[in-house]
Amino acid sequence: MDEKLKTVLSNLNQVILGKEHQIKLALTCLLAQGHLLIEDLPGMGKTTLSHALANVLGLQYQRIQFTSDMLPSDILGSSVYQKELQGAGQFVFHHGPVFSQVVLADEINRATPKTQSALLEAMEERQVSVDGQTHALPSPFFVIATQNPLSQAGTFPLPESQLDRFLMRIELGYPVAKAERQLLEGKNRRANELQPMLNLHELEQYQLAVKNVQVSNALLDYIQRLLAATREDPALTYGLSPRAALALLNSAKSWALLSGRQHVLPDDVQVVFLAVVEHRLEDSVRDQSGQVCKKILEKVSVL
Repeated sequence: MDEKLKTVLSNLNQVILGKEHQIKLALTCLLAQGHLLIEDLPGMGKTTLSHALANVLGLQYQRIQFTSDMLPSDILGSSVYQKELQGAGQFVFHHGPVFSQVVLADEINRATPKTQSALLEAMEERQVSVDGQTHALPSPFFVIATQNPLSQAGTFPLPESQLDRFLMRIELGYPVAKAERQLLEGKNRRANELQPMLNLHELEQYQLAVKNVQVSNALLDYIQRLLAATREDPALTYGLSPRAALALLNSAKSWALLSGRQHVLPDDVQVVFLAVVEHRLEDSVRDQSGQVCKKILEKVSVL
């Protein structure tokens, strides 16, 4: 692995203890220029991870706390009429918190569907449209959304169209005993203590390098067999879309780069498969989708 990327991961692992795999997936998602959904109970370190990622990469960071009374303009911004000295005036657009390089949409499923959908254009097109005017978002643009389990009170499920905009979904889960003991003893670093390990140009070069990772025809055949298996499995209402196929390929390329290789192996596809695929399956089977995906990986031959 590249030494700078290794240093980035090492610093993140000092903040979120015992979650090396999830942290590597989060960085994989960013290098693949996707967006990340973190679903877990409150207090598991979701917000800390997002803040740490922004700090260690030297990116602008904004946190948006989603609530049931939030409006789309609270996220995107709004046009305000400003009167000039001569009596004339004009509407001036005031940027909302979404205009940042790393945006934490905290507890996104506590907002109403109308407010949730305000992020759709921003996540897909890297721009927002307000009052007929289009405004470009900064580059890079990385949304990390956190959501509480749907069984908790006051939550609104994200629609499939919005879930599909997230390249990956991960869960942090409870820490192992050793990591939790280190946390209690204060041996972890705070996110705001991290210093930038990369500059903007270096990050853009890594993202460009992901696109140049080599993929063989045999590997593409393997991905297509996995896609076909999801579309044919009777336990699933519908299978993966072409957008999901590209998400799986780009994630595997990014994981390969982080693993120090310039070519993708079947192992790279397998390690990112659940994070990329599981949240894209229909709501009625999502509770069992993880088991279905694991069976598909076991069933589909690499060769």
